[in-house]
Amino acid sequence: MVFADFLRGRRRELLSAHDLGELEAMVTDLRTLPARKTFISRDQKVTMSTYLIEGFMCRYMDDRQGDRQLVAVHVAGDFVDLHGYPLGHLDHDLATLTACRVALVPHVALDHLVATRPALTKLLWFSTLLDAAMHREWIFRLGRLDAVARVSHFFCEIEAKLRAIGRSDGAHFTLPMTQADLGEACGITPVHMNRMLRELKDRNLLAIHRHDVEIRDLRGLARLGEFDPAYLFLDDQN
Repeated sequence: MVFADFLRGRRRELLSAHDLGELEAMVTDLRTLPARKTFISRDQKVTMSTYLIEGFMCRYMDDRQGDRQLVAVHVAGDFVDLHGYPLGHLDHDLATLTACRVALVPHVALDHLVATRPALTKLLWFSTLLDAAMHREWIFRLGRLDAVARVSHFFCEIEAKLRAIGRSDGAHFTLPMTQADLGEACGITPVHMNRMLRELKDRNLLAIHRHDVEIRDLRGLARLGEFDPAYLFLDDQN
């Protein structure tokens, strides 16, 4: 089932089997994308919305020197560019971090859904508003937290999102991001990120072995990162 992870852990009781069937019927293409490739470029016209079935994707923006800032990291179950449906294009780039499987939903199919299925329309709207809530939290994190707190907050968010779709047990998960990727998400250099990861390990809060993340003290990590999961609207954390 393509949409098995859609809104998992969030208001799933509002998504009936018939609703899932309607979403499945809208998919016109399934694709496997290679890792580390830009899938949609900034200002490119979009006529389909992309749903991430498996893998990790990111949204990013480059400055004039070509340095990248990640503005979102997406996991399975996310519509990664649903906001492109009303806007017609993206104001940022969308890329894969790993090899990914995606489903493409034409905007003409979304037109029909909006006209005929108000309950499903509300859920898709909820998905875009959830994106906006996460963007606000990222602004807070980058603007008000110091480096080690930013990193702590980021790992708490990713862990919570992965736990909602069954990819984390609260202590262990896989995160195939490099230290450069993590630095671009947290607004610090790879060298500074390396120092922050060592500090978190020394505090016995978190350790990374290649791409395997071990959360040694989730409460302590959340306290350091001023992380409150309310903005993720997860059913078990409201």
